[in-house]
Amino acid sequence: MLNMFSIIIGIIALLFGIVAFIPLLAWGYWLIVPLALVGLLLGFLSDKNTGRNLNLVVVAIGIFRLFIGGGFV
Repeated sequence: MLNMFSIIIGIIALLFGIVAFIPLLAWGYWLIVPLALVGLLLGFLSDKNTGRNLNLVVVAIGIFRLFIGGGFV
């Protein structure tokens, strides 16, 4: 059950991440990364790896995007 919640949170964060990948909307990653971290926590508490891996990818992409944008662009 926790894995399913983790996957749902990961998909929502991924969809928001796709929108925030547009230039000048990257500030949205400041909201997406914590959301994906909550999904990652639920994925760690689950006995399966799918939700954890999905949220880990979303967090990695979000942090990378914030890094290359200097944190706000």
